[in-house]
Amino acid sequence: MGAGKAIWITGAGTGIGRASAVALAAAGHRLVLTGRRAAPLEETAALARAARPGADVACMPGDLARRADAEAIVAAILARHARLDAVVGAAGVNVTRRMWSELTPADMDYLLDGNLRSQMYTVAAALPAMRAQKDGVLAIVSSIAGRVVGALSGPMYTTTKHGLTALSHAINVEECVNGIRACAIHPGEVDTPMLAQRPKKLSAEELATVLRAEDVAEVVRFAVETPAHVCLNEIWVTPTHNRGYVAQLGRGS
Repeated sequence: MGAGKAIWITGAGTGIGRASAVALAAAGHRLVLTGRRAAPLEETAALARAARPGADVACMPGDLARRADAEAIVAAILARHARLDAVVGAAGVNVTRRMWSELTPADMDYLLDGNLRSQMYTVAAALPAMRAQKDGVLAIVSSIAGRVVGALSGPMYTTTKHGLTALSHAINVEECVNGIRACAIHPGEVDTPMLAQRPKKLSAEELATVLRAEDVAEVVRFAVETPAHVCLNEIWVTPTHNRGYVAQLGRGS
C-alpha cells in the first residue's frame, strides 16, 4: 500500500468517525480528522496512532456547516499531502425531542446543519481536487433512516438522511466520468453516543444486540479501499437481531 491514501474523516471525534479513523490508520492510511471540537479529535488521533505507531494523523477542527471552513480544510490537506484520495463523511447529529409535535425551528436548523449542510459543503470542497487527479472515493455515512421512513428517528433526521442518500448517488451521476465514486453507507442501530439521545433508552440486553462502531468502520474501510474501477453505490449494515424485523414478527406481519 506504500504511504496509503490521504483520507479526510469528518465527524471524527466520536462514534463511527472515531472508529473509522482507528481502522484506517491501522491499515496504513494518512488521516486528517475534522470535527467541531478539538479535544475529542486529539483523543481520536491518539487512538489512531496507538493502532499503528508512527501513523500520519492530523487534526483540523472546523464547523463544516460553514462552507469557508470546509474549503480551508481542503486547502490545508492539499498543502500537507498534495492530494485528497478519500473522504469519510461521518458527521451526524440528532435530538431527543424529535417528533413533529416537539421539534423547534432551532432543532430543524441544527439537524439540517449537522447532517446535510455539513456533508454537502464537505463534498463541494473535496470534488475539485478529486477531479484534478481523476480519482477519489467518498464514503457517506447515512443511516437506515436514509432509506426507510419510520417513527423512531424523527422526521427531520429521516429527511436529512434521505438527502444524504440522494447526495451520494448524485455524485456518481455527475462525477463517474472523472474517476470519482461515492458509497452511501446505511447503518442500522449502532452503539454510539447518539443512542443516549433516544427518548427511550435501550436496555442492557437490547444494547448487546446492536452494531458496534467498529463494525461499521470495517465497512467504511472496505468502501475506501475498493479498486478505482469499482463503485459501491450503497451498503446496508444492520444487526443480525434486527429489532425492526423482530417487531414485525411479533405483530404476525
